[in-house]
Amino acid sequence: MSRLVKNEVPYLLWTIKRDVIDYHSLNCDQMLNHYGKTASFTTKIGLCVNMRSLPWYVQANPDSFFPRCYGLCTESEKQEFLDDFRRTAASSILKWVVSQQHCSGSQPHGRGEAGGPGSGHRKVPENAESKLMGLSGQLVDTACKVCQAYLGRLEHEDIDVSEDTSEDLTEDEWKDLTEQYYSLIHGDAFISNSRNHLSQCQALLNKITSVNPQTEIDGLRNIWIIKPAAKSRGRDIVCMNRVEEILELVAADHLPAKDNKWVVQKYIETPLLIYDTKFDIRQWFLVTDWNPLTIWFYKESYLRFSTQRFSLENLDSAIHLCNNSIQKHLKNDKDRSPLLPYHNMWTSTRFREYLQKRGRGTVWASVIYPSMKRAITNTMRVAQDHVEPRKNSFELYGADFILGRDFQPWLIEINSSPTMHASTPVTAQLCAQVQEDTIKVVVDRKVDRNCDIGNFELLWRQPAVELPPFHGSDLCVEGVSVKRTKKHMPPISNVTFSSSLLNIQPLKVRCPSAMPRPALGPPQMALQQDLKVKDAKVLACTLPVPIKRAAERSCKVQSANAESGGRTELPTCHFQHIDSKTPKTGLTKAESHRHSEANSLSVHPLLSVLPRVKTVEGALFQPPKPPGNSAAACACPSPGAARCASHRARRGPVAQAAGAS
Repeated sequence: MSRLVKNEVPYLLWTIKRDVIDYHSLNCDQMLNHYGKTASFTTKIGLCVNMRSLPWYVQANPDSFFPRCYGLCTESEKQEFLDDFRRTAASSILKWVVSQQHCSGSQPHGRGEAGGPGSGHRKVPENAESKLMGLSGQLVDTACKVCQAYLGRLEHEDIDVSEDTSEDLTEDEWKDLTEQYYSLIHGDAFISNSRNHLSQCQALLNKITSVNPQTEIDGLRNIWIIKPAAKSRGRDIVCMNRVEEILELVAADHLPAKDNKWVVQKYIETPLLIYDTKFDIRQWFLVTDWNPLTIWFYKESYLRFSTQRFSLENLDSAIHLCNNSIQKHLKNDKDRSPLLPYHNMWTSTRFREYLQKRGRGTVWASVIYPSMKRAITNTMRVAQDHVEPRKNSFELYGADFILGRDFQPWLIEINSSPTMHASTPVTAQLCAQVQEDTIKVVVDRKVDRNCDIGNFELLWRQPAVELPPFHGSDLCVEGVSVKRTKKHMPPISNVTFSSSLLNIQPLKVRCPSAMPRPALGPPQMALQQDLKVKDAKVLACTLPVPIKRAAERSCKVQSANAESGGRTELPTCHFQHIDSKTPKTGLTKAESHRHSEANSLSVHPLLSVLPRVKTVEGALFQPPKPPGNSAAACACPSPGAARCASHRARRGPVAQAAGAS
C-alpha cells in the first residue's frame, strides 16, 4: 500500500519522532502531528524550570499539583536542594513525635486503600529503651527551631536580619541533626519523653501545612527520586533517601552545568493504593493550536499498576515506578492481591466502578478529573511562549499523574509521542480509539464544526485578544542624502598634438561623414551612405573619451580638405593592442593606392594625432607603425627609404605635421 502513494504529496503526516521531518519545508496545507521546541514541558528539566514561572501567568501555586523539583548541575540548585532536604528532615522529626502519640492511643492503620500511617513509620516497642539508642529532647528543640526559621522566611521576617546575626545552624550542627534523623527514621533510635513536645510539634505542623501544600506527600523518610533530565520510559531512575548519596551520584558524572543531566524531585511517600499496590494514571490531551492556545482533553484514561506490593522499606524501582516499559519485564509478586489484573492495567471506567463500590463514587467527577484538567491547562499556558507555533499542526501528549491519599492528583511528567502500542487489552482498545478521535478533531472538524469528535472535549481555548485600533502618525525623517561619488577618469598627460592641428579654426559645418552626398544618385546609394554613417557613429560611441574627441577633430580636418577638392572618407580607427605580436596596418591594396594621390593623406588622421593612449581599464593602445626601412610600408612609386622621405616632403604642411607627431 505504501508503494501506491510513495509519489503522492502527503497532507497528513503522523510520525513518532519529530526530527524525522523538517517541518519548516512543509507547505501550509500539510498537517503534522508535532510542534517545535516543546522541551519546555516534555522534558523533566524543562518542566522543572518552567513550573517556577507559573505565578507570572496564572494565579495558581505550582506546589499544589507538581512535586517540587531541582536541577543538580548548578551550585545554586544543589544548595537549594540541600536546604530543602534539611528542612524536610526537621519537619519529619516533628511528624515522628506526633505519630508516636497517635500510635500509642490506637493501633496503626494498615497499608490499605489510602496508604495509612502504618506504611510510613513504625511504633516504638515497649522495650525499646533496652534495644534502641535514646536521643535527647534537644533534637526536637533543634527541629522546631529550623521549622520556625522556615516559617519566618515565608513571612519575610529575615529581610532586615544580617547573615552574621542570623540563628541558622552551622554545618556541624546540620551534620549532627541529619545523622540523628537517619537513626530515628530507620528505627535505630527513639526520643525519650517525646510527649513533652507534642503540643509544640503539632502547632508547628499545622502552620507548615497551611503554607506548604506538599506537607502531606513528604512523609517521614525524606525520599527523593533522581531522574535523567531528558530521558523517558523510566530509564535510569532511582530512589534515594540520603542526601550525601544523591550528591555523590551527581558529582560522579563531571558534566558541565549546561548539560543538566540530573533532576531530583520529591517522592510522593503517601500515594493512594489499590489493594496495597501503587499505580499511576496516563491521561491524554491534544493541542491543535498555540495561538490562540486550544487544548482538547480526553475523557478516557487508564491506570498502570506495579507488579510489586508497595513498601517504603525497599526503594527498588520495580515497586515505585509504574511505567509499562519497566513493569513488562517483571513478574507479578505472589503476595500481590489476586483482584488486580494480570496485565496490570485498568481503564478509568473500571477505576470509577472501584470507587463506587468503596463509597467514593463522586470523587472522580469532583476532585480527580477537574484537578487533572487544571494542571494541564496551567502547564500549557506557561509553556505557550516557548513553543514554536505552526498553523495546521497538532500534537497528542500523554501526562502521568499519581494520586495522593486525599485523591489529589500530582503531575509527574508530560510525554510527547505517547506510546500507542497495543501491549495489553486496555491499550489495544484505548490507543486505537484515541487515534481515531484525534483524526476526527483535526480533520473532520475543519469541514464540519458540529461533527463527532469522540471522547475529546474542549478543555481550553484562549480568548481572542483584540488589537487596539491603529492611528497613523505623521512621521517625518530629516537628514542629508548620501550619494556615491562618481569615479573620475584620470587625466591623460602623454597625448600631444601638432601645432598645425591646434591652429586650425573650427568650421561651423557638419561632418561630411554624417551628411548625404547628392552625387550618389539613386536612393539605393543614399541608403548605403546612411548605413556607413550609422556605422561611424556606433564606432565613435564605443571609443574612449580622448579618442572620441580626437576623432571629431580629425573629422573636421577632413571636412576642410574635402572643401578644397579632396575626397572625404569615413573615419575608421585602426588600433593595435600592446600584447599583439604582429602589427596590422588595416589598409587594403586599394586604400594604399588612394593614399598615393597628392591631395589625400597617406596615413589615417587618428594615427597621427593619437600616438599612445592608455585607457581607464589599464589596456595600452598604440597606433600601428609601418615596418622600418620597408618599401612595402609606403605606396610611393620610388623604391628606397630616401624616396619615401622625398615623397613625404611633397604632401603639404598637414601631412608633415602628422608625420612629426
